[in-house]
Amino acid sequence: MSTTAYLALTEINEIAVRVLVQELGIANTARFINQFTRGVGDSLAEKDRLFGHMTVAELAAAIRQTTTPPGSK
Repeated sequence: MSTTAYLALTEINEIAVRVLVQELGIANTARFINQFTRGVGDSLAEKDRLFGHMTVAELAAAIRQTTTPPGSK
C-alpha cells in the first residue's frame, strides 16, 4: 500500500481499524470509535420517561434492591 495512493473511504476505515486493533486491542478500539458515533433518539427524553418521577435516593434504593442478594444487607 502506497501512502500517497488515493484510497476509498471504506479502505481507509478498514486500514484504520486494523491498526487501532493492533495497537490498542479490540476493547479499547471499540471505546475509541464509540466516541465518534452518534446514538439514536433523545436520551434526555428517554431518561425523563424512565426515571423522571424518581429522586436520586429512590434510584439508588432501586439499584441496591436489584443488585443486593436477599439477606445480605
